[in-house]
Amino acid sequence: MNDLATPNAYGVLTEPATLTIQRLLPGPIERIWAYLTDGELRRQWLAAGRMEMKVGAPVEFIWRNDELTDPPGERPAGFSVEHRMQSRITECDPPRRLSFTWEGSGDVTFELERQDDEVLLTVTHRRLPDRATQLGVAAGWHVHLDLLVARATGEEPEPFWDGWNHLRQVYERRLPE
Repeated sequence: MNDLATPNAYGVLTEPATLTIQRLLPGPIERIWAYLTDGELRRQWLAAGRMEMKVGAPVEFIWRNDELTDPPGERPAGFSVEHRMQSRITECDPPRRLSFTWEGSGDVTFELERQDDEVLLTVTHRRLPDRATQLGVAAGWHVHLDLLVARATGEEPEPFWDGWNHLRQVYERRLPE
């Protein structure tokens, strides 16, 4: 197993403006694909929004991070109760690969790979424009993926914002300037 896929593994900059983070999840692969693509399942760990599975299809992601955990923790200054982002699917190969644009910072790819009865999820976020974005995105993906692990395994997640605030500080030290 790749070191990036250990539980709670940190994201790394695999290129100067590309963050890669992995998680090993309980299968089957179709179940994890549903967590990525079904708006109701996705809203439990990332963001709501209907997704049509075809290249070129628009997607609206709707974040309500205060609703992800109870309690949500303390939301940092500058974040609102709801955030919406318009996106577009750029690649779709069910149940293995999904790519889409990410407003203001490039694009994201989800890759799923069967590993016995588990599934390796690799998230690659490309073209992160600056260090502040890298730090926020790294902390964001990390805490959202921790939520996905909790949802997929039936465990109780930590308060979302407390995790994000802590991880933002950790990534400040971990990611190169």
